Amino acid sequence: MATAPLHVILLAAGEGKRMKSGRAKVLMPLAGRPMLAHVLDTARALQPARIHMVYGHLGEQVQAAATDLGDITWTLQAEQRGTGHAVQLALQQIPDEARVLVLYGDVPLVQAQTLRRLLDKEEPLAAIVAHLDSPYGYGRVVRDGIGRIRAIVEEKDASPDQRAITCINSGILAADARRLRTWIANLTSNNSQGELYLTDVFLQASEEGIPASAEVCANPQEVFGANDPWQLAGLERMHQRSRATQLAAAGVRFADPMRFDLRGDVRVGRDVEIDIDVILEGLVEIGDDVRIGPYCRIRNSTLAAGTVVHSHCNLDGVVTHGPCSIGPFARLRSGTAIAEGAHVGNFVETKQTRIGARSKVGHLSYLGDTHVGEDVNVGAGTITCNYDGVRKHATLIEDGAFIGSNASLVAPVRIGKQATVGAGSVITREAPDGELSLARAKQTIVDGWKRPEKGD
Repeated sequence: MATAPLHVILLAAGEGKRMKSGRAKVLMPLAGRPMLAHVLDTARALQPARIHMVYGHLGEQVQAAATDLGDITWTLQAEQRGTGHAVQLALQQIPDEARVLVLYGDVPLVQAQTLRRLLDKEEPLAAIVAHLDSPYGYGRVVRDGIGRIRAIVEEKDASPDQRAITCINSGILAADARRLRTWIANLTSNNSQGELYLTDVFLQASEEGIPASAEVCANPQEVFGANDPWQLAGLERMHQRSRATQLAAAGVRFADPMRFDLRGDVRVGRDVEIDIDVILEGLVEIGDDVRIGPYCRIRNSTLAAGTVVHSHCNLDGVVTHGPCSIGPFARLRSGTAIAEGAHVGNFVETKQTRIGARSKVGHLSYLGDTHVGEDVNVGAGTITCNYDGVRKHATLIEDGAFIGSNASLVAPVRIGKQATVGAGSVITREAPDGELSLARAKQTIVDGWKRPEKGD
């Protein structure tokens, strides 16, 4: 079967009542993406000729979510009659000469290398199995003396002796399409669920003298599924631990790898340090000697070598261009670029802003649509008034400028080279190079005024 075209059947029609949600079960999030997306990624890594998605309950949600996940052949299972029925429907669009791989949209941790070992089996039918100390809830695998599968019995239909078996069925199987079509046509619903069990094909194969091969999964967590929120949370932690393990192998030093979440992809350099409760989302690139403090969220950002992100920062769409300091408690939004030696301090927010080399935005400031030159000091409480209710306007702060505290820069406006803006000023016109600009109301002292007292 090595030369047979591979067709993947992905079952995503389940109702998922125990999730108690208005969202389709396979769309429940794992590491920031639907479980289904993880399974599709793994399936595509096998380079199949076709992926067939069986959908049913809340199927319109599943189809809408999968529009950006590539080419898929859709099969509607309008009536939930079991896994055997779902595969039977999908087989109608699969040629007899194909090799079929059956996957599940709520089993998202299975690895491509595990599936390749399954597909390398020469038998017409093969399945992934695993050994669990506590096999409750799983179908049991009855094997012969040399490890081949004689039958798979669902727990509700199992005898006490069969329930004592610790070898469980993952549900994932590979089969010759022609034989699988014949076996499924012979299925009956004579069981406790009144459904067509896909697992019953293993008994048929055994009775025909061609028992199925078993691929024992070395890491049983790969075949765990999620039927309720607690199991989903368990999968999340398994997945995150796996990603942290991979990053630690690449040299990342974690304060606590169990308190780290990766919801996307990350590329790391050497000597990277990540403190507790850090969340990385989207595509994040981290250079050498970067340190990320606790309780930070970093999304779609590139941190150059030597960047230090202090605690409680939120970075989204940020690029640093050399060693610099960010935070604590900074919110840097899309379009923010920070040059070497710059410092962005606590409770600072930026958007569409470039901060030049060695410039400082200390604290409690907002810069939007702003270009800050080199060696600039932006005082506490400074804001750029960049939005007039319809359009955004730019502020230019040139090299060496000094902005006093609580200044309001009303865009569009230019602050010239070596210019100084006095504290508390509202600047509406250009501040000339090298000059002091002030824009304050005149201070008035009212002689004889007394503060009101209670009872007056």
